[in-house]
Amino acid sequence: MSSLQIRNTISTDLARLAAIDHSIQTEYVWQLDLRRESAQVDAIFREVRLPRPVKIEYPRPAAELPDIWHLSPMFSAMLGDEAIGYIRFTEKIIPHAVWITDLVVARELRMKGVARKLVAAVQAWGAQHGFRRAIIEAQSKNHPGIRMIQKFGFEFCGYNDIYYPNRDVALFFSRAI
Repeated sequence: MSSLQIRNTISTDLARLAAIDHSIQTEYVWQLDLRRESAQVDAIFREVRLPRPVKIEYPRPAAELPDIWHLSPMFSAMLGDEAIGYIRFTEKIIPHAVWITDLVVARELRMKGVARKLVAAVQAWGAQHGFRRAIIEAQSKNHPGIRMIQKFGFEFCGYNDIYYPNRDVALFFSRAI
């Protein structure tokens, strides 16, 4: 994809970015099992195959994107003049870390290196601003996203069991910049 460019998001990108199909199709999920004993809590994640493929909706409403895009840094992936994906991030959650909150690529262009370039752009931004780590979050149901994140060298570093507005479990992955 030689004409792919990553740049700061501008307001004219937003309608196209919000219109992208944010959903994913999966046959696996990461299931959380919590075991509580008197002074100990064990959390175990298991990769579970579903009986059939399911469509998973994005945990944040895409329609809100035009209202919130200016609240944190955001890059758009551009193919010519068309916005085909985006990544949102913040540096305000953990000291010395850039936190990736959203990563979306148009369905027809997934698995073509767009997400990798978006993540690399955030890591470069983080390095320029003196950050040492990148953290990315994903729904426990987003098996394709989790596998992609792991291929990018991120390692599991935590979770929150009621994190997203739809009450889904969030998994957190981290890597050095």
